Amino acid sequence: MKRLLAATLVLVIVGPAALARADDKPNPTGTWKWTVTYNNQSREATLKLKLDGDKLSGAMVGRNNTETAISDATYKDGEVSFKVVRERNGVKMTSTYKGKVSGDTITGKISTERDGNTNTRDWEAKRAKD
Repeated sequence: MKRLLAATLVLVIVGPAALARADDKPNPTGTWKWTVTYNNQSREATLKLKLDGDKLSGAMVGRNNTETAISDATYKDGEVSFKVVRERNGVKMTSTYKGKVSGDTITGKISTERDGNTNTRDWEAKRAKD
């Protein structure tokens, strides 16, 4: 009887804590924002991500609120990775984003390939509050 009572108490106390920990698992779903500076001009960048099961999808929001779908998107163990391909004046530019989700922040690197050259820079995005 004492063992049954002890087991019940453990489940009552530990059960909700285990569920809370499952909810604390990093999740990339949401709208992410950060500031990008080119030629001394800053603008806000926006990324929309959605995790459905183990499938990551989303879009980068550009000028005039046009959305460019992300490709090759993956999410595993808190790590996000995807590509954004854009074309301007007939030249394709591919940016590869890799980062780690921690709460409401993604921190990582962006590698951009254009005309055979690769440029890498740091990336830190904050989840936008609804």
